[in-house]
Amino acid sequence: MFDRRLLKNFDFLLLLLTLALCCYGLIVLSSATQGLISSDPLFHVRRQTTWIGIGLAMVLLVISVDYINFYRWSWYFYTLNLVFLGLVLFIGKDVDGTSRWIELRFFDFQPSELAKLIVIITLARLLVDNADRMAGLFDAWPFFLHILPPIGFIFMQPDLGTALVFIVIFFGMLYMAGVPLRNMAIFTAAGMALLPLLWSRLMDYQRMRLLVFINPEMDPLGYGYQLMQSMIAIGSGGIMGKGLYEGTQARLQFLPEQHTDFIFSVLGEELGLIGAVVLLALYFWLIYRILKIGSYSKDSFGALLCTGVATMFTFQILVNIGMTISVMPVTGLPLPFMSYGGSSMMLNMLSIGVVLNVGMRRHKIQF
Repeated sequence: MFDRRLLKNFDFLLLLLTLALCCYGLIVLSSATQGLISSDPLFHVRRQTTWIGIGLAMVLLVISVDYINFYRWSWYFYTLNLVFLGLVLFIGKDVDGTSRWIELRFFDFQPSELAKLIVIITLARLLVDNADRMAGLFDAWPFFLHILPPIGFIFMQPDLGTALVFIVIFFGMLYMAGVPLRNMAIFTAAGMALLPLLWSRLMDYQRMRLLVFINPEMDPLGYGYQLMQSMIAIGSGGIMGKGLYEGTQARLQFLPEQHTDFIFSVLGEELGLIGAVVLLALYFWLIYRILKIGSYSKDSFGALLCTGVATMFTFQILVNIGMTISVMPVTGLPLPFMSYGGSSMMLNMLSIGVVLNVGMRRHKIQF
C-alpha cells in the first residue's frame, strides 16, 4: 500500500520537466509526421500520447514499490533481460537487416531499450556488494563479466549505438562507485586496442556510417544522404526557424527518419536556434534534478541508480543531437522524450519513475 507521507519528498519539478519535454516532443512530432499518413495526419501523435499515458501509469507503479526491492530482485531482472535479448535473435522482427524488435499485438517491443534500465539496476547492486573491492586493477573483472552478455546480444542484433550506451553507463557508474581513474584509463586503453577487431566485425552499413561521418560528401546520395539533409535542415533554420509546420526538408520528405532518430533536425529547421536552446535547457535542468536527487539518496544503491539514469540520458542526448549536426556518427539512438517510439518512451518514463522513487525514500518517514 502506498504511504502518502512519502509525497512530501516527491520531486514534482522533475515530473513537470518530464511532461514539458513530452509536450514539446508532441508538438514537433505533429509537424514531422504531417503527410506521412495522408488519411490520418495525427496517427503518430495519438500513438505517442498513448505511450506517454502508459508511461505515466508505469511511473505510478514504480514509485509505489520501495526501490530497495529492485536490489533484492536484481538477479531476476538480469535473467529476464538476457532471455528477452536472446529471443530477439530467434523471433525478432527483421527490419533492414537488423533484428531488434519482438512483434506484439499492439506495438513492436524493443528489449534493448528496457535492457538499459535493467543493467543500471543490476550493475548498481553489483557495485554496492563489492564496494570494499575497488582499488585493485583486477577487482573490476566481475563488473566486466556482468556487462558483457547483454552487450554481446545487442551487438549481434546488430545495434552498435545501444551497445555504446551500455559502455558509457558502465564507466559512469564505475566512476561514481569509486573505481580509481587510473584503472578506468587502463580499461579504456585496452578497449581502444580492440578497435581493429571491432571494425572487422562491423556490418558494411555500419562501416559506411563511420566513414561518412568523417566525410559526409563521399556518398551524398547514399549513406551520406541522411546526414547531408539533416545539416541542410538545421542550417536553414537560422536563429528563429522557418516556423512550425513550415519546414521544407520535413514537409517535402527529403529527410529520412524525421520523426524518430532525426526529429531534432525538424526542430532545428522549424524553431531554429531558439527552439534548440529551449530543448537543451530543459534537458540540462532534467539531468541536474536527477543528479541532485542522487546526491540526497539515503544509500549508495539509490545514488548509483540516479547516476546510471543521468549518464544514459546525457549520452543519448549528446549523440543524437551530435549526429544531426555531423559531430557524431549516425548511430540510430533516439532523442529522449522527443523521438517517436513506444519502447523508448516507456524506458524513459520508467527511468524517471526509478529516480522519483529514490527521492521519495531519501530518509525515513517521520511520524
